[in-house]
Amino acid sequence: MPVIQVRDVPDHIYRLLAEQAERERRSLAQQVVAVLARGLDVDLDARARRRALIDSLQAGSPAPAVKLGDPARLIREDRRR
Repeated sequence: MPVIQVRDVPDHIYRLLAEQAERERRSLAQQVVAVLARGLDVDLDARARRRALIDSLQAGSPAPAVKLGDPARLIREDRRR
């Protein structure tokens, strides 16, 4: 997962984030991600994403095809490293 470092965060913003994180029982990093997601209008609700996937599967939508390589070839390549 990518990492973002934010420098020079004003004290009052840091305090607000820390207070919100404590109220919502999240780490500061989790709270920052939640605030960014709300600001970007992105859904973070894993339960809702799972429900949407289950609904699409039950509706008969095909699951995305995942092409896996030949296991023997992959093992040989890994051993050569």
